Amino acid sequence: MPEKPPSLPDWVFPPPKGFVAEDLDHIPGLPAHTELIDGSLVFESPQRDFHTSALYLLEKALRGSVPSDHRVRRQMSVRLSATQRPEPDLIILGPGARIQPDATFYDADDVLLAVEVVSPDSRVRDRERKPVLYARAGIPYFWRVENAEGQLMVHVYALEPSTGSYTVAGIFHDRLKVPVPFTIDIDLTEIDQL
Repeated sequence: MPEKPPSLPDWVFPPPKGFVAEDLDHIPGLPAHTELIDGSLVFESPQRDFHTSALYLLEKALRGSVPSDHRVRRQMSVRLSATQRPEPDLIILGPGARIQPDATFYDADDVLLAVEVVSPDSRVRDRERKPVLYARAGIPYFWRVENAEGQLMVHVYALEPSTGSYTVAGIFHDRLKVPVPFTIDIDLTEIDQL
């Protein structure tokens, strides 16, 4: 007698019009750090050492740089629209952000900066799709962090309001020093010391 195939959870089968942002809070058994991109569920792969080290370095530096009325959050999803709820690796919340201890996401209006550390399985999303979504949602700044032979390379973008898209504000290899959204100065070579 053949074995019965394992039953799959209901969320494996999307609704006809796709999932919506609020679904992420109500689907039982959904894996941690699941994102919603274009109405589809996207699952996170196990993190590599470079990704973890880059996040630690950037988060520590940003926490030491942000003004007292701003907040840094790691791996919290952001509701961009009904069918878009990605989870940036880091975000900076502006002074008017609605911060609640039981929040599972933030609205795009609360986010000043979104940071994505590119992983092998997320290259297309992090380089192409997510920047477009963040820009359309009006997030003023976006950083894309790449692994350049074990060293950090940070692509900094600023939103151009007249076009609604990002423009390159700089590419940084050894030191990330920018005046906006506030003064930030990060020694990127410190990743070697983590």
